[in-house]
Amino acid sequence: MTTKHRIRQKYRIELRERDHGPAHVHLTGAGIDVVVWLAPLSAEGAGPRDVKAEALEWIAAHLEELMEDWKQWHE
Repeated sequence: MTTKHRIRQKYRIELRERDHGPAHVHLTGAGIDVVVWLAPLSAEGAGPRDVKAEALEWIAAHLEELMEDWKQWHE
């Protein structure tokens, strides 16, 4: 598991090695685990709406890098 970004020192965006497909990252912390699908970009799971929005914004800005990392670890 690799933490790609931290939000508010409480939440993490993680890319997990050898995880199931399709390509996704996890938004975790403070008792939540939200799956964020990379293509198309969407979130699945319960969590604070503002935190999910902030995470989606960061993921959208770094989508190409995240997809490259996913491919490296899962192909």
